[in-house]
Amino acid sequence: MERWPALELASTIRHDGDGGVTDDLATTQGTAHWIQAQADLLNGCVPAGEMTADEDLRTEIVALRRAVRALFARAVGPAPPSPADARRLMPAEQALAHLNAVAAREAVVPQLDWPPDGVPAPRLLSAETDPKVRLVAALARASIDFLSGPQCERLRACAAPRCVRYFVKNHGRQEWCKPSCGNRARAARHYRRRRMVVEGGPAPS
Repeated sequence: MERWPALELASTIRHDGDGGVTDDLATTQGTAHWIQAQADLLNGCVPAGEMTADEDLRTEIVALRRAVRALFARAVGPAPPSPADARRLMPAEQALAHLNAVAAREAVVPQLDWPPDGVPAPRLLSAETDPKVRLVAALARASIDFLSGPQCERLRACAAPRCVRYFVKNHGRQEWCKPSCGNRARAARHYRRRRMVVEGGPAPS
């Protein structure tokens, strides 16, 4: 399954499996673990597998996540956004300004690599020496790429009970981010139907 840094960042707010919501970036230790888990996605941008997180870096990534989730909420409209932060979303214009400002913190120059017996491939060269600045800027650029790419049109907020994830829709009738959410949604629907029948009302469609 394809992964996108922007979606991985937004998904650090998720269902905890016990009826609540958890934040993978709530601590510096959790942030460091998440950064290390993104090493393959950020390969060539920053040495994510070797990064150490401090509170300043955690705060910057959380602020970027808030902007990204606000723009995700805009992208899925008029459908409802994730319920995790639907009532406290950053205004879209503020989110755009923040995302663009973070991306601009690192000046990069595109270069073309073309090995004699290989295929041409682009890469970005940076003069920035602070790996933490490079990390946050890379996440912002990846978010810009995601929100301006074709996958943004397939972005959805999972409709399953208690789920707060966003996902990219892979087929026409997909409503949920993963099969377990589909099972939970169908079980909840079945329960509502049975309850309506027991109470003597019309069964919901």
